[in-house]
Formats: sequence, C-alpha cells, structure tokens
Amino acid sequence: MSRSTKNRAVRKIKLSGRMAEFHRIQKRLELAILALILVTAFGVVGFMLIGDGEYSLIDATYMTFITLTTVGFSEVIDMSANPAGRVFTMFLLLGGMGIVAYTMLTLASFVIEGQLRHIFTRRQMQRRIGRMKDHFIVCGDTFARWYVTEELTKTGRSVVLVTSSQELIDEATERLGDIPGVVGDPSDDEVLIEAGVIEASGVVFSMADDKDNLLGVLTARRLSPGIRIIASTERPETIAKLRAAGADAIVSPTHIGGMRMASELIRPTVVSFLDQMLRVGGGTLRVEEVKIHKESPVTGDTLGSLEIDQIEGTVLLALHRPGREDSEFKPDAGTVLEAGMRLIIMTDVEGREKLEERIQTNIS
Repeated sequence: MSRSTKNRAVRKIKLSGRMAEFHRIQKRLELAILALILVTAFGVVGFMLIGDGEYSLIDATYMTFITLTTVGFSEVIDMSANPAGRVFTMFLLLGGMGIVAYTMLTLASFVIEGQLRHIFTRRQMQRRIGRMKDHFIVCGDTFARWYVTEELTKTGRSVVLVTSSQELIDEATERLGDIPGVVGDPSDDEVLIEAGVIEASGVVFSMADDKDNLLGVLTARRLSPGIRIIASTERPETIAKLRAAGADAIVSPTHIGGMRMASELIRPTVVSFLDQMLRVGGGTLRVEEVKIHKESPVTGDTLGSLEIDQIEGTVLLALHRPGREDSEFKPDAGTVLEAGMRLIIMTDVEGREKLEERIQTNIS
C-alpha cells in the first residue's frame, strides 16, 4: 500500500470517527429531550388525576415543573391529606430529577464540544451553497488548492472548497476570508451535491493520489455533464485516463514549474512583466475571457458596439470563435458577434464585470 493510500485511509477513518461521535451525541440529546417531554407529560397527567378535576392544566404543569426542578416553591395542589399524591410526587421526583440532570449534562456537553455551533454553521453553510450558481468547486489535499482558491476569490469568483477535514476549512477562512466549505470525500456523490456541483460552472480536482482524481472526475461528470472539469496529475500516463474519465483539461504542476524555471532563464523580462501584472492594482489584472451567450442581446451586433476600449484598464487581445482551435488576434471592430464567441481581454475584476454587463445589455 502506497503512502498516499495509507494517508487517505487514515483521513477516512478519522472523518468517520468524528461523524460517528457527532451522531452519537446528537442521538443522546434527542433521547434525553424525548424522555424529559414524556416525564413532564406523565407528571401533568398524574397531578390532574390527583386533583380530581379541581385544578387546572396550568396548576398541574406548575406542580410538575417545581417537582422536577426541585425549586421548593409552595404547592398549588394540596397534598396534606393525599398519601397517594405524596407517593406519586416522590416517584416523579426520583425519576424525573435524574432525567432532568441527564438532559442538562448532555446539552452542556453538546454545546461545550461545539456540536451545536457545528450544526448551525453547517445548516447555514448548506443554505448559502444552495443559493449559489455558476460558482467553482475546488477539491484537494495538496497545496495547489490554496493557490487555485486564492486566484478564484481574488478575481471575484464564488468558490466552494471541498477538503478532508474541518481544520482545513478553518485554515482557508483564516487565509482567504469567509470561504464556504464541505468536509468529505470529493468522489462521493453526496459531498459534491452538497457543494452545489449541479449548479456549478467548474470543478478542480487536486488530490495527491491520481486514483482520487480519477474517481472525482468520473463522479462530477456523471452528476453534471456540462460542467468544466480540471484535474491535476504528476504522471504523464494518467493524462489519457483523466481525459477518458471526463476531464476537460489536465495540469501537471511539475511540468508548469519546469516551464517557469526555463522562462526565468531565457526570457526574464517577460516573466517579470507577468509578475508585475499580477501585482498591479491589488493583483487583480489578468488575461480573462468573456463568453457571448446564446440569449445575449448583443448577438448580431458588431464587436465595436461593445466599446471595449472605453472600459478603463481593459484591452481586447483576441477573439475565439466556437468550433475553432485558433484565435483571431486584434479582431476587426466590424466583426459580427455570434453566440459562443469568447472575447480574450486583459483587464481587472471591475473591467471584466463591466464588459459582462454590457454583453447582457444591448447598448447599441
């Protein structure tokens, strides 16, 4: 068994152990609350019978509460001449006091161990992810997950992080701000569905083990046939398998690192320019692409009607037509816009959003 496989097995055991402990405490609390409700109902019914119709439901409930909580307030229902009532009260006190104490201890344990906060946070996270659309999902246990997530958030994209532990979600929040996350195995249907894979635009798999990436790609493609899937691998022989599984693109971090080092040797000025581009204006200047959708009102208009050069800090570099591999550099302003075209621009987050807004609104 490889080291990565062993680590994966250990992560799954720890995760299943935490979930089992969570469900165990939750079940204990549910049973304790149910027992408390039953003993309270038993006390109310008993005091109603003891009172023989002379006392109200409020009086019987009051007697039950002061008995179970042992507060010692005055009796509403007179027990001085009712031996059976006194015996009932003693049994209720002995049995009910134990149930109340057990419920309070279980509730305290639930809160102290953070399970209550975990439930509220999880439900809030589920609602938040449920409202998301066209977001991106980053699945990974390698350091690349941080760079992918940081780039997406830095350029104004919505992200959901899928990791193997809550600690990594907390670390992502410390590093990058409020990032919604899901704890679990990204090759699990329920985990990806919880991350919103049905409504997502794209998903990245950056797992240390290629088998995890393969399973994740297969699962995501089956759940969302139209989603864009990017996977990583260090082994050239895995590329064909990932493509066959449904990955749209495969990235080798080692290959990219080697290319970067070669570029530093032979074209340092270009590399310096690109690094500077990433840092200018808070580090959000990027080469972006904006798609002309089928329902866009600018379809049929000319490229010049978008007035891209009027958007501050935005430069049109090229145009890519659907079904073609190459792109048209410095396209003519008279080019008719068609559905599926992608405009390749150099801009920042604000410039990209302005152009996307223009494409959604007919400005001609």
